[in-house]
Amino acid sequence: MVRLLPSLSIFSLAAVGTALPQGPVNFPRDPDATFPPTHGTELRIHDPTIIKVGPTYYSYGVGEHMVIHEAPSMDGPWQQTGHVLDAESVIPKGDRKAPWAPTTIQLGDTFYIYYCVSVSGCRDSAIGVATSKTPGPGDWTDHGAIFESGSGPGSDQTPFNSSNAIDPAVLVESDGKGYVSFGSYWSGIWQVPLGEDLISPGDVSQANHLAYAPKAMFPGSTNPEHPECADPSGGRPVEGSFISYHAPWYYLWFSYGQCCGFDLNNLPPPGDEYHIRVGRSVSPHGPFVDKDGVDLVDGGGTTVYGSNRDVYAPGGNGVLVDEDGDKLFYHYQNKTVSITDFWDARMGWNKLEYPGGWPVAV
Repeated sequence: MVRLLPSLSIFSLAAVGTALPQGPVNFPRDPDATFPPTHGTELRIHDPTIIKVGPTYYSYGVGEHMVIHEAPSMDGPWQQTGHVLDAESVIPKGDRKAPWAPTTIQLGDTFYIYYCVSVSGCRDSAIGVATSKTPGPGDWTDHGAIFESGSGPGSDQTPFNSSNAIDPAVLVESDGKGYVSFGSYWSGIWQVPLGEDLISPGDVSQANHLAYAPKAMFPGSTNPEHPECADPSGGRPVEGSFISYHAPWYYLWFSYGQCCGFDLNNLPPPGDEYHIRVGRSVSPHGPFVDKDGVDLVDGGGTTVYGSNRDVYAPGGNGVLVDEDGDKLFYHYQNKTVSITDFWDARMGWNKLEYPGGWPVAV
């Protein structure tokens, strides 16, 4: 996920980012007893995706040509080893130089990385894919766009005519059928099938609506020249989906709230900054409900992790099934360093436990 305020880009945020002052900042919250401390790392990253191959952990995140890091453990040390792409994405729209929000899977001897290109605050976006026989740099083939919204092939079909084709996450079932969940703001999170080759579109008429925020958090806006860059009904910050499985439940994770572009003198109300929510279902296709039984399409979502101690606005999350248990990973802004510099976000993680079938970060 990279969904910023309409007037900012990921590059301008880096330019205006400032370190925290020497004195303590009066964060209007005291959640330390609510969430456990993070396993913080020095890996600077946004919207991480992490896989493990043999003894090595690989991370892929937002950055020029999608940056690859490797480490012997989740805690690091993380070393940059290269990039997924050797040049700009072949998709002719959006931020082709620095694709957003990748997610990586391995199926057999092939690695797939699904990514998106877009313009901040607009839904003229696309989800693309690259493949490789190795998880590291040097062997990736960019296959281009699978799905598009705002403009391009298939963008006039439901759900792409009302959604934002970013933040892809892919689930492959035991029968080999693949599904991508995606979406940010506008009509929320959707799921559509992939083709048998996992690099082409499937039957989008089988789309499932997975999560939505009926009540807007941010005021609406208009843009007559570029209507795809405005939502008159208001901003609904539901994005960054990820589906995991822990028997017998499928879990739909997502990020909610303001992700970035923070002003130290005008922070969002407590809880309106990024945090991680979840719902569960017996089916990978939903419906997903939260701990109170509220469907995520009706605004449901149980908060699993939020701001605490030096952690501010955690999100862009995923779950790694590791030998010693499931691990929730995410990016966050470190309060002791900077919460305004987009590029200073760090990767953190926590183990998950499932009392009563509901995930809890520990």
